[in-house]
Amino acid sequence: MKIFIGSDHNGFQVKHSLIEYLGRAGYEVEDKGDLKLNSEDDFPEFATHVAMAVLGSNDADARGILVCGSGQGMCMAANRFKGIRASLVWDRQEARLTRNDNDSNVLCLPAKAIDVNDINIIVETWLNTPFAAAPRYIRRNKQLDELL
Repeated sequence: MKIFIGSDHNGFQVKHSLIEYLGRAGYEVEDKGDLKLNSEDDFPEFATHVAMAVLGSNDADARGILVCGSGQGMCMAANRFKGIRASLVWDRQEARLTRNDNDSNVLCLPAKAIDVNDINIIVETWLNTPFAAAPRYIRRNKQLDELL
C-alpha cells in the first residue's frame, strides 16, 4: 500500500512524526509537502497534491493522509476531487467506521486536537480496517462519485 501524506504548517510536526512511524512499520510513504515549515502556506495546495497522487497512483489501494490544525480544511479540499472519499477522524472508532462503511481513501487529522500517540493508533486502525463492500456501501460510494 502506497501512502501519500501532506500537511500545512499546523500539521507539519505531526506529519513528520507519522512519516517516521509509518516508515518503521514498513509502509511506503511519499511526502507531498509542505517540505519545509512555512507559516504562510495554504492547505488547499497540499490537499490537491495528495488527492491527485492517490487518484493517479498505480497502486489500487493507494491512500492519503492530510494533517492541518482542525482537519476540516484539508477534508473539504480533498473531497472536491471525484473519487476521493476523505474523512475527518479524531478517534479509533471513527477510523474503523469510515474504512468499513465508506471505503475512505484519504484520512484527515486535526493536529491541534489529538495527541501524537493517539494519532498513530488512529492511523493504524484506518490502514488496517478493510472495506466491508456491502451492496449498500458500494451503492452509496457510486452515488458520491456521480455527484456534480
